[in-house]
Amino acid sequence: MGCLYLKTTIADRKNIKKYLQLFKENGLHISYLTLGAGTVSNEVLDYLGLDSTEKAVAFSVVEEKTWITVKNQLQKKLKIDAPGGGISFIIPLSSVGGKKTLQFLLEEQEYKKEEESILKNTTHELIVVIAEQGYTELIMDAARGAGAYGGTVIHAKGTGIKEAERFLGVSIAAEKEILFIVSKAEEKNAIMLAIMEKAGLNSKAKSIAFSLPVTDTAGLRLIED
Repeated sequence: MGCLYLKTTIADRKNIKKYLQLFKENGLHISYLTLGAGTVSNEVLDYLGLDSTEKAVAFSVVEEKTWITVKNQLQKKLKIDAPGGGISFIIPLSSVGGKKTLQFLLEEQEYKKEEESILKNTTHELIVVIAEQGYTELIMDAARGAGAYGGTVIHAKGTGIKEAERFLGVSIAAEKEILFIVSKAEEKNAIMLAIMEKAGLNSKAKSIAFSLPVTDTAGLRLIED
């Protein structure tokens, strides 16, 4: 089996349902959807024949073999490479917060757990926490207690809720909060463990967490000093 990745797909809001349907057909029922806006000028929009810059952003976790299949279908079925078609890219995961979280994120995808991966010379990690709305402070209190300095939160809507409940065995809400926490690589495991212990799937927050390698940073020197 291959590596695990966070797949990010950005497309026009009016077309995002087509992308979500394609993902479902490949076993990716669970995605996290938020809204965005493009920064393309009106002149470029006119040139490309596009109506607006309103975007939807969908996040999901994908295994390497599944990504190869999905990428091929995005190109052939949805013509993602055409102007205005959108963009989909993957970022390698370095760790996942627990076996149950791994099963939930992968759903029907086949995966053999390997040794935790990390890019060479990576000194920081991005911890991504997805939780029920209203529990940001609970999560951040746990993270700070393990050495985190702060985080950023965005609001999102989960898709495939029934499938999620089947894997988790608990009832969850569609409305989500996604927290991004940058930490030192050597502190990442302790922070993730604290979050899962105090705000994990057995808590009201029902958090899941995973981390991504950060290859470079700016703006953290003052905190570290």
